[in-house]
Amino acid sequence: MKKFFNSLFLNNRFFYVLGIVVALFIIGFFIPIFFSIAKIILFSVCSITIIDMLFLFSRKNAITGERFLPEKLSNGDDNVINITIKNQYSIRVNAIILEELPYQLQLRYFKITENFKKQEERALKYTVRPTLRGDYDFGNMNVYVSTPLQFATRKYILGKPKVIKCYPSFLKLNDFSIKAISNDISSHGNKKIRRIGNSMEFEQIKEYVTGDDIRTLNWKATAKRSQLMVNQYVEEKSQPVYAIIDTGRPMQMHFDNLTLLDYSINATLAVSNAILKKHDKAGMFSFSQKIENIIVAEQRNSQMNLISESLYNIKTNFLESDYSLLYATIKRKITSRSLLILYTNFETLDALKRQLPYLRAIAKSHLLLVVFFQNTELNKIIDEKSNKVSDIYDKIIAEKFMYEKKQIANELKKYGIQSVLTKPKELTGNTINKYIELKLRGLF
Repeated sequence: MKKFFNSLFLNNRFFYVLGIVVALFIIGFFIPIFFSIAKIILFSVCSITIIDMLFLFSRKNAITGERFLPEKLSNGDDNVINITIKNQYSIRVNAIILEELPYQLQLRYFKITENFKKQEERALKYTVRPTLRGDYDFGNMNVYVSTPLQFATRKYILGKPKVIKCYPSFLKLNDFSIKAISNDISSHGNKKIRRIGNSMEFEQIKEYVTGDDIRTLNWKATAKRSQLMVNQYVEEKSQPVYAIIDTGRPMQMHFDNLTLLDYSINATLAVSNAILKKHDKAGMFSFSQKIENIIVAEQRNSQMNLISESLYNIKTNFLESDYSLLYATIKRKITSRSLLILYTNFETLDALKRQLPYLRAIAKSHLLLVVFFQNTELNKIIDEKSNKVSDIYDKIIAEKFMYEKKQIANELKKYGIQSVLTKPKELTGNTINKYIELKLRGLF
């Protein structure tokens, strides 16, 4: 009986009609005929409700269903959840599906309302967009079923609770992989990029033949053999590329419910995948008050799994970042010349100048690419129409900060440091574009 009462609910229609009956009884004290009408309606309502309840509970499992959850969720993307519901009643029924969704999604009023014909099975789906990494606890799938009479409702508990991990964005990896393989630099248009350097790996010494580059002559070997000898090189494909994620205070800002840190984490996964597709070595680490989550740059089958797990485990208190520690760690642990992609954020020129000595020192031994962010909220202020003096003042301040961002990029360029100033949503595409450009130009 306890199970029966736990799954039985009386609908609003029952209480509305009951309210009318109560009103008729009250009127019946003054006009007797309404008292009789009220008793007839009350008897009818009770009879219909009992019939409705008997029909709903006539079968043990008249509603069956299953929920298909993905193995893992992709942070910041629309993840599809599929469910199937089958109506085994002999009539059409109304169903309200209430999912016990993880608290991180903050979907407090989520429900799906559907009508099912008799013996109909239907596949349904909905999307969830997580914005936090971590464990997502999906509870039961509750289905509330009522007949066309809609005086009573029966609750079915379907599906099983399941905990799913939310990883950095992986759903769009294939799209960015195609971009990397095709050398498509969409943000630069179709243009020829001048190759200003070469990364060459020594292969062998051979005899000079017409057409060989005389700059590769090996004079010691020539003297020993008494004939011209040249060094033969092959282009070195496997260049080390490290993603360095600043987990400090500047990365705490939110845009579209994602922090700059999570945008950077998502971009790191996609860019690492593109790097491996280009036959380079991908590695990463994060830093703030200490160096964490170190993955040495390698090119192996398990590298993406290692990077994905490391990105998933990044935790931060958003403290002030120690760039002197970053410089010391790079100097000690990254001995060969590498491309270092630093995801950070500088809001003012003064903030950059405090860290510029360390960035310049890093750039002496490596190709440093600093990726930082436009404040898209300032764009909204600039684009809004000014209706009063305070609006004009806000717009001038916003334009000043936007201009200062461009000054930061120019300051980095002055010292030979590459940079990408990007909107948070365009971070991944713009970073891959820049990587491909640097690769084509042979800068590393």
